[in-house]
Amino acid sequence: MKTENIRTRFAPSPTGFMHIGNLRTALYTYIIAKKYGGKFILRIEDTDQGRFVEGATDVIYNTLRACGLNWDEGPDIGGPVGPYIQSERMGIFKEYAEKLVEMGHAYYCFCTKERMEQLHAEQQAQGMTPAYDRHCRDLPKEETEKLLAAGTPYVIRQKIPLDGTTTFHDELYGDITVPNADLDDQILLKADGMPTYNFANVVDDHLMGITHVIRGNEYLSSTPKYNLLYEAFGWEVPTYIHVERIMRDANHKLSKRDGDAYFGDFVEKGYYIPAILNYIALLGWAPKGENEIFTLDELIKEFDISGLSKSPAIFDPVKMKAINGEWLRKISHEEFKAAALPYIRQTCKREDINMDVLVNALQPRTELLTEIPEKTDFIDELPEYDTELFFNKKMKTTPETALSALNAVLPVLEDIPESDWTEEKLHEAVFAEIERLGVKNGWVLLPMRAALSGKALTPGGGIELAAILGKSDSISRIKKAVEKLS
Repeated sequence: MKTENIRTRFAPSPTGFMHIGNLRTALYTYIIAKKYGGKFILRIEDTDQGRFVEGATDVIYNTLRACGLNWDEGPDIGGPVGPYIQSERMGIFKEYAEKLVEMGHAYYCFCTKERMEQLHAEQQAQGMTPAYDRHCRDLPKEETEKLLAAGTPYVIRQKIPLDGTTTFHDELYGDITVPNADLDDQILLKADGMPTYNFANVVDDHLMGITHVIRGNEYLSSTPKYNLLYEAFGWEVPTYIHVERIMRDANHKLSKRDGDAYFGDFVEKGYYIPAILNYIALLGWAPKGENEIFTLDELIKEFDISGLSKSPAIFDPVKMKAINGEWLRKISHEEFKAAALPYIRQTCKREDINMDVLVNALQPRTELLTEIPEKTDFIDELPEYDTELFFNKKMKTTPETALSALNAVLPVLEDIPESDWTEEKLHEAVFAEIERLGVKNGWVLLPMRAALSGKALTPGGGIELAAILGKSDSISRIKKAVEKLS
């Protein structure tokens, strides 16, 4: 594969939210450009106005930026080969389509919609695949000029060779040869003057100097027609890398209904964005070593197209969640705090708690950020709880032993000055009392945790919870527990 002066492009259509398959294409496209010191170009392909969704272009911008896939040239920052929005390049496509007609590689087609519908109905009735019958391909030049002069609506179609073969090379699949008889005379310019995706794509890739095209393998069947266009114009064919699909299982695509199709779905489920990007990179690509946790910079360093698979990638929610948990544990305290704070504030509004201790308690115990609100909902207000909460078979604690433990630890906590109410000082004082009592740690710490939280599962043990809540609230909650147990 050529690696000099690389220019790649991500060319999404603004038709809605960002599908993770599209995001993976963007990621691979970005990585290949950056690995070899090339340029990553963003182009918005909005020629299909019927599918245009208001605000979808901003979704593209925001998603790429959130993932750190910053483009070198694009609609909002410009560049030497703009404009980078296809609807702003309309005159270009008409010019090149007409040039193909002049060179004998395309032709005007005047077939009406009604004729095409009738043709396709007849073909289907005969068990044939609907296709254009090349009715206008060999119209005499005089007749064509007469129809054009009369203002007859037309499209421009590619004139595919009727015999022979077309061969193209893909970096994953090698050389692929297709009989030209299997290719249809595709429309290049529609009746409304808009180019088709297949035509605009080729013209823009050439004019923007794109050297490497990374896209889904659903475009493999169209690539011979792309190559015939490159050859007709005498243009250099780019390097192709067609990547496999992402599937829920061997037979089913990812489902919008199940919330596993779009980038935004995973953000809403509490996935950390760098972890999403990390997992998507592994869908269809295998690193050489055992490690699977990569930052974007590490992905750029490790990525090699030899690791790309020619089999569909199966989406594994269990693995994705595990990778997310690893990411949340490996990032710095401050990074985790920034990510966790919006979720903490969903149930915890207090400003007087020790936020750093809470964050430290949450970080090793969180796999999804959306787990956090349920873990912090006891902080603002102690929930109602039953004394059964103090039973623990393993530690042999009961409501009776819990009452003894809390009565023992309460004066110890009351003796700690407000200024010394830190996790370290609490640990020192409480463990000194545990040693004096000659009991197991959990005999004291489990009742403390239950009394302070009113919950069986908490982000941290009794000492951490006391440090989070502060002296006044901790003493108050333990006294309430003693009263309840009495």
